[in-house]
Amino acid sequence: MDSFEDKLQQLREAFKEGRTRSAEFRAAQLQGLSHFLRDNKQQLQEALAQDLHKSAFEAEVSEIAISQAEVDLALRNLRSWMKDEKVSKNLATQLDSAFIRKEPFGLVLIIVPWNYPINLTLVPLVGAIAAGNCVVLKPSEISKATEKILAEVLPRYLDQSCFTVVLGGRQETGQLLEHKFDYIFFTGNAYVGKIVMAAAAKHLTPITLELGGKNPCYVDDNCDPQIVANRVAWFRYFNAGQTCVAPDYILCSQEMQERLVPALQNAITRFYGDNPQTSPNLGRIINQKHFKRLQGLLGCGRVAIGGQSDEGERYIAPTVLVDVQETEPVMQEEIFGPILPLVTVRSLDEAIEFMNRREKPLALYAFSKRSQVIKQVLARTSSGGFCGNDGFMHMTLSSLPFGGVGTSGMGRYHGKFSFDTFSNQRACLLRSPGMEKIN
Repeated sequence: MDSFEDKLQQLREAFKEGRTRSAEFRAAQLQGLSHFLRDNKQQLQEALAQDLHKSAFEAEVSEIAISQAEVDLALRNLRSWMKDEKVSKNLATQLDSAFIRKEPFGLVLIIVPWNYPINLTLVPLVGAIAAGNCVVLKPSEISKATEKILAEVLPRYLDQSCFTVVLGGRQETGQLLEHKFDYIFFTGNAYVGKIVMAAAAKHLTPITLELGGKNPCYVDDNCDPQIVANRVAWFRYFNAGQTCVAPDYILCSQEMQERLVPALQNAITRFYGDNPQTSPNLGRIINQKHFKRLQGLLGCGRVAIGGQSDEGERYIAPTVLVDVQETEPVMQEEIFGPILPLVTVRSLDEAIEFMNRREKPLALYAFSKRSQVIKQVLARTSSGGFCGNDGFMHMTLSSLPFGGVGTSGMGRYHGKFSFDTFSNQRACLLRSPGMEKIN
């Protein structure tokens, strides 16, 4: 017997009955998410500390506050987002009514990763609820403490006839994907993304894939190396580097590398002290499997900063590698850890050619005091997002869409983009039954 069939059928029936359609219902569920975040803030912080050794500050900034901001934005704008959108008409339809109606897809599946388990659950969930869908949530089994709260506590704040949380690992996820959904939203790596997309294709289910990739960071010679180091180190080592939009490697000249390495050492010491292993602000690697993979990458190039590791604590020091070759393993896969390789190039043109011969990344960064350099990198490359002279600050704006391109993903969300992602843009024309002579 399929353990999911009965529950999924209940959710489909609830949607068919129109329970999720009204603005009042959607607002009530969004209020429930807000109460969930406020009532369980300490419990969520403790779970994130247990799973990823996240400090209270990191948990607040990157998980709880971002989720709360999305809820608040949706509540403020829900009715305006739901309104029919009037469109221009041609000569033949001047006396008719033409508009776009934003209608929910129906039953939505949201599959969540482990690295930001609250943020990457609730932010897409806000969009799915605001758009009027029923939702199946599949949190990651790897971030166990957070998964427990999402499974046991979150449902108390939502209408359980319209929302459910499903637990399990690879086998259960595969079984779940055999069912037909009206929309699938997946965040994770490209390998699993292909599996999810293949499953969706069997039912012609529309899908959003939020994947990752190797995000380049070009540093021009005309920079203050300490400012660059402060900003790059902050975003590279945040959440122990386990961030899909973190700068994955630096491209710079040999001269800039020599200036940047001591500046990066200063930044790391400032953020994490002389012994980062004792710092309350540095996270840990999620599990032994990922720790072993990252430990293997420490042998690439030459360690200029850090390189220490402790398997018992799943600790890897904030590390900088120099003299890294493009063919080495650290440059072949997304690092997803506190390791930053520096690759030297001779010119801006060479850096752009280097970036363009690789897969399109989720984010791309460029640092320079010269605006024309930033504009050149922007104009001559492609990526899901771009930020000049900083790390992933572009993600803090709900007015900007977040998503990848090519192998870094497809589809967009955050703010109204989430609402639009989970809505069918229905084209509507209402004509008069009369005036046949004119017709």
